[in-house]
Amino acid sequence: MEPAVEIRNLVKEFRPAGRKEPLRAVDDVSLSIGAGEVYGLIGPNGSGKSTTMKALLGLVQPDSGSCRIFGNDSLQVDSRQQVGFLPENPYFYKHLSGAETLRFYGKLCGLRGAALEGRVKELLELVDLSEAGNRRLGGYSKGMLQRIGLAQALVQEPRLVILDEPTAGVDPIGSRQIRDLIFDLKKRGITVFLCSHLLEQVQEVCDRVGIIHRGRMVKEGPLDELLAVGDQTEIILRGASPELLEKIRALVSSDSGAELLRAGRPRTTLERLFLQETADRRKP
Repeated sequence: MEPAVEIRNLVKEFRPAGRKEPLRAVDDVSLSIGAGEVYGLIGPNGSGKSTTMKALLGLVQPDSGSCRIFGNDSLQVDSRQQVGFLPENPYFYKHLSGAETLRFYGKLCGLRGAALEGRVKELLELVDLSEAGNRRLGGYSKGMLQRIGLAQALVQEPRLVILDEPTAGVDPIGSRQIRDLIFDLKKRGITVFLCSHLLEQVQEVCDRVGIIHRGRMVKEGPLDELLAVGDQTEIILRGASPELLEKIRALVSSDSGAELLRAGRPRTTLERLFLQETADRRKP
């Protein structure tokens, strides 16, 4: 099957003022994203994540290499007809309401009349903003703005959605809502290319991950394979008695090639604990 995204040997340099040598922002990066996958590109600030996405979108021209979207050169305008994009800091007209914003983008995509109104209603429901659809964006929280941004990226029913730091500046509850939307996109068969420096977020939603550092891809592959520790095996027990645990320790110690590294209660994360506690207190 033809990949949704194919980047081959991408190189992009910039020439900042006052600097003699060019700055290589992306250095020979290659990656491929299958149709229907959620792919995460992670790395520290300034590592080349956003530049890679902009090259894929045709917003910057590569110095060498190629970017293709569903087989089409990304520098061709036609390649972007099946793409929705949410930048890190989207700009909206704050005097418009959520519904008016989606109507504006819908008209840019050629929608009119009943088809447009139906799409606006569907998208507001999808991002859980139906009740806030008639409120001006100037009164939206950061999380609500990100969700209306995701809705506008979906107006033309794209096959590929590109998200640049979609939960930047969003509180944990809003971040969870956006991640649920990403899961929903995956269920619909939409390919998602996600750029983030929030590792737990990427771990929760992505099928495959690329790690970029100083413009170079340092690790890439299926998430399960990247996270697996090759020489360790994990066994999780529920309700184990002290006697059973002692027998397990004795069995391990009797094997000269094995070593018990850790035993104890599994740990959750601070984010999960926060979400669980706040969710319990919101119940009537």
